[in-house]
Amino acid sequence: MATFSKFNSFSESLAEGKFNLGTDTLKVYLSNTAPSAATHTRYDGTTGTTGPAEISAGNGYLAGGKTAPIASSQQSGGIYKLVLSDPGAWVATADSIGPFQYAILYSDTATNKDLIGWWNYGTPVTLAQAESFSVDFDPGTGVLTIQ
Repeated sequence: MATFSKFNSFSESLAEGKFNLGTDTLKVYLSNTAPSAATHTRYDGTTGTTGPAEISAGNGYLAGGKTAPIASSQQSGGIYKLVLSDPGAWVATADSIGPFQYAILYSDTATNKDLIGWWNYGTPVTLAQAESFSVDFDPGTGVLTIQ
């Protein structure tokens, strides 16, 4: 199972009010570029200048990725937990999708499309025609907690 890692800039962006994790539109895109927690800050599509470059659109993959609906955003006992619903599967249509190794979470609402974090799947994945891939969020642990 892939583990979640956050971008360093997420902490600053959160403190400076660039996110509202209860209402922002959060999205997940696929990349084959290793994320850098220290230097990547924003989604910028396939250019890869401020964030991990997105894989090319086509064959069932749309640029910008998929929306990950917010299931809950709340705190209990001083611990905040963000739970997201699964964004649904990418299905390779006319040809393959990929390769990709990382699923990147960002706020599509934030002015600069600030990055939040990523999941590393360990090795590159390429979907052959009719194959599918899903990012599976754990509703119990949530995507992230803040203490």
